[in-house]
Amino acid sequence: MYIEPKILDRINKWLTPSFDKETQDFIKDSIAHNPKDLQESFYKDLEFGTGGMRGIMGVGTNRINKYTLGKSTQGLSDYLNSRFPNETPKAVIAFDCRHNSKTLAKVVADVFSANNIEVYLFEDLRATPELSFAVKHLNCHCGIVLTASHNPPEYNGYKVYWQDGGQLVPPHDEAVIRVIDKVEYPNIKFQPNNSLIHYIGKDVDNVFIDASVKNGCVGASQEAKNNLKIVFTSLHGTSITAVPETLKRAGYKHVHIVKEQEVPDGDFPTVASPNPEEPAALKMALELADKVGADIVIGTDPDGDRLGVAVRNSENQLQLLNGNQTMLMMTDFLLKKWKSEGKIKGKEFIASTIVSTPMLTNLANAYGVDSKIVLTGFKWIAKLIHDFPELNFIGGGEESFGYMVGDFVRDKDAVTSTLLACEIAAISKANGSSFYNELIKLYVAHGLYKEKLISLTKKGIEGAQEISQMMMDARDNPFKMVNGSKVVKIDDYELSKSKNMVTGKEDILDIPKSNVLIYHTEDGSQIALRPSGTEPKIKFYISVNTKLESVSKFKETEAALDVKIDAILKDMKLS
Repeated sequence: MYIEPKILDRINKWLTPSFDKETQDFIKDSIAHNPKDLQESFYKDLEFGTGGMRGIMGVGTNRINKYTLGKSTQGLSDYLNSRFPNETPKAVIAFDCRHNSKTLAKVVADVFSANNIEVYLFEDLRATPELSFAVKHLNCHCGIVLTASHNPPEYNGYKVYWQDGGQLVPPHDEAVIRVIDKVEYPNIKFQPNNSLIHYIGKDVDNVFIDASVKNGCVGASQEAKNNLKIVFTSLHGTSITAVPETLKRAGYKHVHIVKEQEVPDGDFPTVASPNPEEPAALKMALELADKVGADIVIGTDPDGDRLGVAVRNSENQLQLLNGNQTMLMMTDFLLKKWKSEGKIKGKEFIASTIVSTPMLTNLANAYGVDSKIVLTGFKWIAKLIHDFPELNFIGGGEESFGYMVGDFVRDKDAVTSTLLACEIAAISKANGSSFYNELIKLYVAHGLYKEKLISLTKKGIEGAQEISQMMMDARDNPFKMVNGSKVVKIDDYELSKSKNMVTGKEDILDIPKSNVLIYHTEDGSQIALRPSGTEPKIKFYISVNTKLESVSKFKETEAALDVKIDAILKDMKLS
């Protein structure tokens, strides 16, 4: 197969002495026997986005390996040393259960130390929220976690956190990217200064878990905790290091762990995808729950920052909740707690994202707190806490199964959120209700909102071009009607414009630019289009709503909304 000269040039640079023999031998073999894959591996640089990077592991500029991570770490080291010239910067590093994570974490530690940066390296795998916590706890200047979240086994990634424990945001993100782009591979310092590398473990675990208990408990009595049966699965991931101990310290005694998924394993052998958004991922947990008569089932993703929840419905059958539903319940219970303690005084806020349920704003209004809506990604929620120090952050989440309780961790946190979900279930059961029934009551009070996410996977060079074309078409030739309802407003976050399609008036969207389009229709429906920043996917978020007259009318009203969503998907040729 013919390899373009431009790409061949990039490949030849990796056949120089700056790269090890194993890498060079692999490239030579691939040129002879697998040129197509080699072209995919070198046709571009793996993009270091505003929070880090994620990709397939392997040799090449478009892959996760010691050199691409070394380049990023060298650039970050240069930035830290220029930003803090009169001190020795400190970094903390964690890693998940994926193949090569531990090895790559040591590479990152080596490069930092070679650049005179003091390093705290977790001795073994830890959940991402503990890394966020450790940045502030250890007074570090930055943090790194090696993870690819719920991506398939061949992926790995590198997320960067700043001094406040949140992921990189402006102005540091773009400044770091500029420095990384200037780094040449031969200039990466791989030789460690081992005197600057310190291993950490249980000492940080204990403080983190105690803080999770303090923040996740919302008032369940010990009797209520004793009467709750929980099934938990870590889906072969890192949360096994923190969730069981957190529940134990909080007083929960009936915790059943899915043994087949308890041992961390980067192959994720019992699931097609270790993603708690996928119902199939919780199949074994649901089966165990029916066997032991559990009230609630919780599963977390490989790096322990997102969770899926299933609870008993009105027919006593286990039903999976979506991320919006879990977020609404968690936020409502936190608001109740704050209100009961007299802590709501007009200087509080909750937060969510532009593609999550609009119902959260209704909830905020009912309690008299501010609701702040940001771009997708918890780094933007963390940035709100930094930008509004005069306000108190209660909690916030997004539709993709992530939630953050308070500001002691500044990223989504499945450890504390798991405890909070159990507290809600325990309190509801003790009061003669249930998690599910309390959710329906929320809908009666604030309107029934129903959401659905459709993801289209488009891999490789052609896939990226196809996704780009789909977004271009949606901008240049927008829908005028969706399912018989007129499109009245289009929010274009890439152009920072909100256009009223009836009057033609345009307003500025005061939010960072992002490749997202949201259609608003006359009947209150919303359709958002967003290419994923971490996977080769384009996502469509559908939200519809109506008034719910009573708990007894929930099923029929929900069914009507399901029909409406199906009609929208059909109209947009997504089904």
